[in-house]
Amino acid sequence: MNIHFSPEVGAALSNQKPILALESTIISHGMPYPQNLSFAQKAESLCFSLGVTPATIAIINGEIHVGLSHDLLEIIASSDDVKKVAQHEIGFATSNLWTGATTVSSTMHIAHSAGIQVFATGGIGGVHRGAEFTFDISQDLNALSKIPMVVVSAGAKAILDIPKTVEVLETYGVPILGFQTNEFPAFYSRESGVELHLRADSSRDIASIFTSHLQNDLKSAVLVANPVPDDNEIPSNEMEKYISDAILLAEKSNINGKALTPFLLHQIKKDTLGKSLETNVALALNNVQLGAKIASSLRS
Repeated sequence: MNIHFSPEVGAALSNQKPILALESTIISHGMPYPQNLSFAQKAESLCFSLGVTPATIAIINGEIHVGLSHDLLEIIASSDDVKKVAQHEIGFATSNLWTGATTVSSTMHIAHSAGIQVFATGGIGGVHRGAEFTFDISQDLNALSKIPMVVVSAGAKAILDIPKTVEVLETYGVPILGFQTNEFPAFYSRESGVELHLRADSSRDIASIFTSHLQNDLKSAVLVANPVPDDNEIPSNEMEKYISDAILLAEKSNINGKALTPFLLHQIKKDTLGKSLETNVALALNNVQLGAKIASSLRS
C-alpha cells in the first residue's frame, strides 16, 4: 500500500513509539464545521499530551495519508465534496483521485497496513434497524472480524439495532471488552440493556488481553466498549424518541445508504438543541484518551 506518512507519524513508527489511529469520517460527516475541526485538534492535542502520536487517516487527491497537517485537517473539516470512503472503496478512491474521509472499516484497514495497533473512534457502525428487510449492515462489522487491532468505541451508534449488532459481532468472533462496565453502551447513553460477558478495568488489562489474543493466532479485532462519561450522558429513554422521529423522517424522505447516518445525526442534533453534538464530542474524546493509554501500555 502506498501511504504518505506525516513527519510525526513516520518518526513514531521508526522509533516504535505509541501511535493512535483516528478516523476522518467523524470529522467530515459526523459533526458540523467548525466544531468538527475543533474536535479534531483537541483529539490530536490530547494524544500528544499523553505521549502518543495521533494518526488521523484520510485520502487526499487519491493519496492515502496517515497523519494530517493542519491544512489537510481543514480540508476534511470544511470541504463540501469530501466523500465517505469505506474499505471496499479504497482502490476506487485512490484510482479516481478522490478526496475522502475514511470510515471505521477503511481506517482499520489502512492503520493495520501501516503497523498501527490501536484505533479510537466514536461509535462503530452495525446492523441498522429494519435490517431484516433492507439487509443494511455496516461493513465495519466485517472489518472487525478480520483485522487484528484494538478498536475503542462508545459501543455502536444509537440509531442502530444494538442487540442485533452485538449478536453479529459475537457470531463473527469479535471479543467485546466492557471498559469498567458489564453492559454494552449505546453511544449517547451508558446503558443499552445488552449484557457483556467480558470486562477490563484498565488500559494495561486491555493491552495484556490483546497481546494474548495475538499470541493465540486470533485474527479479529478486540472491541473495547467505553461508555460515555456520566456528565455527558443522554439517557436512552430520552434519546429513543429523538432517534425514532429522525428515522421516520428519513424513511419519508427516502434517505438511505451512506447518506442515512449523517442525516440522522444532523436531525438528532437539531431536535436535541445541540446536546447530542456535545455528547458526541465528549464520548469521542473519552475514547481517544483511553485509546492513547492502551497504545502506551502496549509499548511499555
